[in-house]
Amino acid sequence: MSTVKVNTVDKRTGSTLTLGGCGTTVTLGAGATQSGFGRTGTVDWCTTAKTSPFTGVSGKGYFVNTTCGAVTVTLPATPTAGDIISIADYASTWETNAVTLCRNGSLINGGTFNANLNTQGQSITLVYVDGTRGWKNTMDSTSNVSGVPSFIQATGGTITECGDYKIHTFTSDGCFSITTAPTPANNNVSYMVVAGGGGGATSSSGNSGGGGGAGGFREGKVSGDPYIASPLAAATGIPVSVTSYPITVGGGGASVTASPFQGINGSVSVFSTITSAGGGGAGSGFSPASPTSAGLAGGSGGGGGGGSNVSSNPGGAGNTPPVSPPQGNSGGGGRPGPGPASDTASGGGGGAGGSGSNSPCGANGGAGGAHVNSSITGSDLEYAGGSGGSGIPGCRGTPGGGGAGQSEPSSTAGTANTGGGGGGAYSSASGKAGGSGIVIIRYKYQ
Repeated sequence: MSTVKVNTVDKRTGSTLTLGGCGTTVTLGAGATQSGFGRTGTVDWCTTAKTSPFTGVSGKGYFVNTTCGAVTVTLPATPTAGDIISIADYASTWETNAVTLCRNGSLINGGTFNANLNTQGQSITLVYVDGTRGWKNTMDSTSNVSGVPSFIQATGGTITECGDYKIHTFTSDGCFSITTAPTPANNNVSYMVVAGGGGGATSSSGNSGGGGGAGGFREGKVSGDPYIASPLAAATGIPVSVTSYPITVGGGGASVTASPFQGINGSVSVFSTITSAGGGGAGSGFSPASPTSAGLAGGSGGGGGGGSNVSSNPGGAGNTPPVSPPQGNSGGGGRPGPGPASDTASGGGGGAGGSGSNSPCGANGGAGGAHVNSSITGSDLEYAGGSGGSGIPGCRGTPGGGGAGQSEPSSTAGTANTGGGGGGAYSSASGKAGGSGIVIIRYKYQ
């Protein structure tokens, strides 16, 4: 390397002086400064965000972060014409916590007031012109350009992950709030909406209350989602948009202990356009039959009550109101005993996977309708089973699974957040509550 030491480099002829050749970078030495070239109208940006008050320097740009509170930026003192400074909203929070631009003795656009910057995503560039107008804004951007997400982003419920999918599980009322929903490719969600199960019935002395019907079960699966859905799943999910969707999770029908002894329907669960009906309450056991001895209609129907010396008490209808695919099945019928009142039994509540069974004899309760399985959460779980009907002590109907209640002599409530029906009771014992429902939403997030 050679060094040329001169005080002045000037042209020999013409009006152009060229430094360097094609492909050559001309660099000032370390610590050297330039003069006479003029400014380019740009600034050098400081990439460490400012979070507290500071005084700016001409030729610099600053990112100002007001996440934790307002910040004051003081303009350079005794500026000269051509001085320039820029500031930008680092975290898009100026709308909440503003920046105060302190003029530091100079005018701002001819005025003697400090400026207030309170627009989200704002960035400005100020150039000092002269003593008459002072600092003039030559650029004001509020476009706040951001990248466009390729997948849904949302909050609400308990959030888990399974591979490339996020699952939002609601075990009580809440909101599913979407911040991005790219269309049309990635704005669909898979869902499962299960209503509260119907309550089991009880009876007058020596008779049998029916088993509660399961809460309505509705599921939809987005094409390409790898989880194993139930046989009832619709072939498509639901398209969503940037908004907040209220989520309703239905409670199970309450326990009953007093006349008229009929089970209570469960409550609906709701997500977007999907509403699942509460399970049907079971029919009470009376001799002779009462108007309350029939099972109630619902997502799945409640089982009919049992009583002596009466005609069979029907179970309630399922899939009420009707939807496609169906959300549940009917309950089974109770029947009179062949002899004394102690030989009576009730019908099983309907389930999402099948109807409840009629009482097979005067002593044994009918089986509850079958549950269905889904792995929408990433685990294979059972939902919406009907309760078995109650019979005389030692005799019961088989529960339909999925947390469904059983019948006497070990009557139980439906398991929470499965939509299972509540167990029926024999001879004035307590008819058990249905299980609460659940809402699950699943989508691809990466």
